[in-house]
Amino acid sequence: MNFLHRSIIKKIQSNPYYRFQSETEIKIASELGIKIDANRASVDDWLRLPGISIIQARNLVEITNSGIHFLCLEDLASALGISVLKIQCWESILYFAYYAQDSFHSPAKINPNNASLEQLKTIPNLDENIAKKLLLDRASNGKYKHIGDVQKRLNLDTDLAYHLMSYFQF
Repeated sequence: MNFLHRSIIKKIQSNPYYRFQSETEIKIASELGIKIDANRASVDDWLRLPGISIIQARNLVEITNSGIHFLCLEDLASALGISVLKIQCWESILYFAYYAQDSFHSPAKINPNNASLEQLKTIPNLDENIAKKLLLDRASNGKYKHIGDVQKRLNLDTDLAYHLMSYFQF
């Protein structure tokens, strides 16, 4: 292993959001076991890949958040409107898992900024009074920015906020 290879490994291991600069870096990341789930990737995850813009990353997240699943590299290329050859080098760190809409491992996501009381009541262990409090606070104080905002505004305990994080999507 040469010096350059070791320095790339060190860079990748020291920064969980390191942006890969080349196909070589992607291969090294793959050797290190780094994987990006194409159907769960965040904007930050997508931005790790060379050649992807913030707009493309946001579009990919919006697509997966809408319930559309990427099944292969060709689906991803199609969503980006580019040739699969341009992203072929990503293949070694991407994987394409399928998640059923209401599976235990992938609960349906609800946007608390437009959810109805009935939708909120479908969340396991969410007390109806808290659901109503969320709706009243939203009406009075506007949209929620993230789960931390919900926790603060509703004065939720950490365990409940952590639980809601699996069901909310902002």
